[in-house]
Amino acid sequence: MEKKNRLWIAIFLLPSILIFCLIYGASVVTLFGSSFTEWKLASKLEFTGISNYVNLFADKNFLKALSNTVIWALLQSTIHIFIGVTFALILSKKEFYWKFARTAYMIPNIICSAALGMVYLSIFNPKFGAVNNIIRALGVEDFSQNWFMDYSSAFFTVTITWLPFAGVVAILVLAEIAAIPEAILESAKIDGAGEFKTNIYVVLPLLKNIIGTCVIVAATSMLKNFDIIFMTTNGGPGNTTLNLPLYIYKTSMLENNYGYANTIGAFLILLGIVMLIVINKAFKLGQSDI
Repeated sequence: MEKKNRLWIAIFLLPSILIFCLIYGASVVTLFGSSFTEWKLASKLEFTGISNYVNLFADKNFLKALSNTVIWALLQSTIHIFIGVTFALILSKKEFYWKFARTAYMIPNIICSAALGMVYLSIFNPKFGAVNNIIRALGVEDFSQNWFMDYSSAFFTVTITWLPFAGVVAILVLAEIAAIPEAILESAKIDGAGEFKTNIYVVLPLLKNIIGTCVIVAATSMLKNFDIIFMTTNGGPGNTTLNLPLYIYKTSMLENNYGYANTIGAFLILLGIVMLIVINKAFKLGQSDI
């Protein structure tokens, strides 16, 4: 009986696996294969060995894009996760405002990223944006600036645009908190643990798996983030906000250097795999704590 069930499972999974291999597998193989070539518009592919990979680490634009991508991944998977988890712990008390706050915090996450980029352009507009208007109203006009185009503020401002992701983290963590057996929390209270200690020593350890999953989503999302940067700064000023996805776009579409762009793409895939391995090891995902 068990063998028959496994056979039917395999039969139903086979079409999906084949489609996945045809669409994604073939694309990845093509990507890695062409990364060892010089391939420009209207020219034949010319095998160049590992020269593209060697050139990566002598390319200042690539190194800047790489450092920005890694820094954003670290910020997204620490600060934004911290905000989301804190927000979830507050909402778990189910005060009178919790349903409204939960819904309001999710609204930015259902808006298209490109449209959200336009919203941020309006909010941070140097002439009529809400941020500069508030600064002027407070009488500190010297602090008003062109947030997305100033070297000193562009990176910080782009980082702020991803704060709504903390809302997604909050909802996921909140669902996990609701699944914690009430008996465990009651035992902590009986032992004399206050609300703060219960959260730190009981609740948070039980949230390890979901927090680890959120960290994976947060970190890897920075490896494919394109829309908001493209709409707000286009990688500027200079290369202050350039990241790897945007650099791939510029290299392929503006410079028509498809071979080198695919080399960057291959490196990006390898970087994502390394991130997944490190995060899985750090959080020991898949191991139950209850």
